[in-house]
Amino acid sequence: MSQTDFLTNAATGKNKPLAARMAPKDFEDFMGQDNIVGDGKLLRRSIEADNLGSVIFFGPPGTGKSALARIIASKTKSYFAEANAVTIGIADIRNIISQAKARLEMSGKKTILMLDEIHHFNRSQQDALLPDVERGTITLIGITTENPFFYINAAIISRSIVFEFQFLSKDALLKILDTALTDKENGLGKFKLEMSAQAKEHLVLNAGGDARKLLNALEIGVLSTKMNEKGIRVFDIAVAQESMQKRAVLYDRSGDAHYDHISAFIKSMRGTDPDAAVYWMAKMLAAGEDPRFIARRIIICAAEDVGMADPRALTVAVSALHAVEFVGMPEARIILAQAAVYVATAPKSNASYLAVENALAEVKNGKARNVPNHLKDSNLDGKELGHGKGYKYPHDYDGHYVEQDYWTDPVELYNPSGEGYEGKIRERLFGIRKKKSKV
Repeated sequence: MSQTDFLTNAATGKNKPLAARMAPKDFEDFMGQDNIVGDGKLLRRSIEADNLGSVIFFGPPGTGKSALARIIASKTKSYFAEANAVTIGIADIRNIISQAKARLEMSGKKTILMLDEIHHFNRSQQDALLPDVERGTITLIGITTENPFFYINAAIISRSIVFEFQFLSKDALLKILDTALTDKENGLGKFKLEMSAQAKEHLVLNAGGDARKLLNALEIGVLSTKMNEKGIRVFDIAVAQESMQKRAVLYDRSGDAHYDHISAFIKSMRGTDPDAAVYWMAKMLAAGEDPRFIARRIIICAAEDVGMADPRALTVAVSALHAVEFVGMPEARIILAQAAVYVATAPKSNASYLAVENALAEVKNGKARNVPNHLKDSNLDGKELGHGKGYKYPHDYDGHYVEQDYWTDPVELYNPSGEGYEGKIRERLFGIRKKKSKV
């Protein structure tokens, strides 16, 4: 374990993968995560003031967690050590702590320990760190792709600030890609290269917010492409597809294709074709569509097209949205598929949708109605005004129903279908309406 100097670009660094060579050296090169390292943000201020406390960085791969830790290493006056939780044990931890104590006593120099994949530490290994994190013998930078609140001891969490890293945006990935293409020292700027806009778009969309994945695909594509007669490497969509091992999907998330595909998805669920529904959903996901957008459309379809024919469809759809937000991709695809299949195969009725449309039309164009006195709130001064007088409490009557007017000049707005559960509602409601018509 030795002090790492990240400011020096050793000769051996030229043999590193492109993603390692292009790792940002300063905040000016760091793309994304403006919510935590933007100008004036707490973490940025702490790093620049060299006054960082223990932190946990968690989020998806390739979003800058380790890169930010190494920027910290380049700026701090503390001794910076790094280790991987997969390859060290308790004896190694104790050795690091022992050296940190000696360093602090002899020179007053603090130690920052970057511990990658900290979620791989078991409870006893994490407990070995705790006393010295608490005393400040070491400042811990824990890095993990897993939710720390599930995998890291509550005691360590309580002594750290947790920062969540997000998938990199399309704009951030494009900047990273363009920098790699033009940087002649660490990037691919020394190559004569023609890269199509379609190839760029394909790499960025299919990187899934992961800069490392993007740069790995870019590097293998450039290095494996032969020069043409002009000495130029042509990086087209075919090269991009091969580099990503992913076929290009013709889908523009901001154009007509976006609306055409979601329309086909909804109409497939409405039309009780689960195969088509899952296909259109998969195509959208493969093209980088936000899974939450798809989940919201499933919710709408469950309410509009299934409705009371199967009231559980809405519950399933809403639960799917929450699960998608909690789990994230790629596993979220399974949750979306289950919800889409449920809604697609459920009995269908748009009677609730038509009911609210009829009601809105009645509000706009029908008779103006006031709330009848017996339905008004009788709290406070309402009783003195006769509010609530004559109201019949349905639970006091047989069948928990009693004849009573709930609005003046009633009009039938909800016409239940005979599909699924709504068939039972239809039977009961029509019986009640029949009784009313005889009164």
